[in-house]
Amino acid sequence: MPVITTIDDLKRIYRRRVPKMFYDYTESGSWTEQTFRENTSDFDQIRLRQRVAVDMEGRTTESTMVGQKVAMPVALAPVGLTGMQHADGEILAAKAAANFGVPFTLSTMSICSIEDVASKSPAPIWFQLYVMRDEDYVARLIQRAKDAKCSALVVTLDLQILGQRHKDLKNGLSAPPKLTIPTMLNLATKWGWGLEMLSTKRRQFGNIVGHVKGVKDPSSLMSWTAEQFDPQLDWEKVKKLRKMWDGKFILKGILDAEDARMALQVGADAIVVSNHGGRQLDGALSSIRMLPSILDAVGDKIEVHLDSGIRSGQDVLKALAMGARGTYIGRAFVYGLGAMGQKGVTRALEVIHKELDTTMALCGYKDVKTLDRNALLIPKGFEGEWQAPPAPRAKPRGRAKAKAASKA
Repeated sequence: MPVITTIDDLKRIYRRRVPKMFYDYTESGSWTEQTFRENTSDFDQIRLRQRVAVDMEGRTTESTMVGQKVAMPVALAPVGLTGMQHADGEILAAKAAANFGVPFTLSTMSICSIEDVASKSPAPIWFQLYVMRDEDYVARLIQRAKDAKCSALVVTLDLQILGQRHKDLKNGLSAPPKLTIPTMLNLATKWGWGLEMLSTKRRQFGNIVGHVKGVKDPSSLMSWTAEQFDPQLDWEKVKKLRKMWDGKFILKGILDAEDARMALQVGADAIVVSNHGGRQLDGALSSIRMLPSILDAVGDKIEVHLDSGIRSGQDVLKALAMGARGTYIGRAFVYGLGAMGQKGVTRALEVIHKELDTTMALCGYKDVKTLDRNALLIPKGFEGEWQAPPAPRAKPRGRAKAKAASKA
């Protein structure tokens, strides 16, 4: 077994072990993948301020996210199809997260069901909701999350329609995989993955199959899913969801200051600055670049988390030092899961924790909760290079309209 020291080490093993369509599903973005690339490269532009002769004894990375104690301010992000990366993947990832002391967020599009994962996790899980056209299904899904004692509802707002991901279309992505000739040739080289998948009955979307009328097989499932993302999702519907959930309510997919202010008005407990890992609007700015303007807009009125682009403990530190209260890892834990199952997820968390703790010490901090911008060297223009257009002026009325006309 090779020595695992970085997330990239896990990624290399993951790529060798998992079928191409599922590797490509994880390691890709939409359209040209510009936003997908910049989510990580923009972190590299932020440098760290080294401090010396500072007492480093007694360090702690412990904190809270939406009131929940965490071993470090990192949650496992919702990732669809996780149970196709490794047999029973969501269950294994939830166990690893709970044992480590960080939250696990189960995707609506998971292979293992809410009930399965919640019953096998040593700690309460968070549940991520995609808003569908079928309002009865959404209501039942929320009730199932309540019954499973999920401690937070994470509503994703940036997937009203599906961004085009070229690799998924070319690979014919499906769960379980369709047995085309290219797929079968690739699966023949992934025998370890195949043997594990044969050992489980969980190979379809567990939160949908058996819970939606008419969805009984992969073909009916894919057609139902393609039609169900709700393009009419608006802030009024978000308010209704808030009323349906009496626990912690988190809104994911915020990438604009105006939307952050709207999240305040609907009563969210936290927002997640995220561009869906570069998988939706290609050409959008990276999450870390948008974080400062969103923090300026909402101040300390709401807890702000950051998702998209985190591949190391140093990335976590940079996000926290810029003002985020928590962070999410998606691809980083999937690499570990696909490479080594539950042990791989644990190893990914260990790597990130080690990097966070060591970097914090070398920057002169003992408590992760005290991190601030003094730990960073931020390049000029990083936070203000692009500006949103000003709000349109209201049309003049009555006397004001006449006065404006006379000036013209």
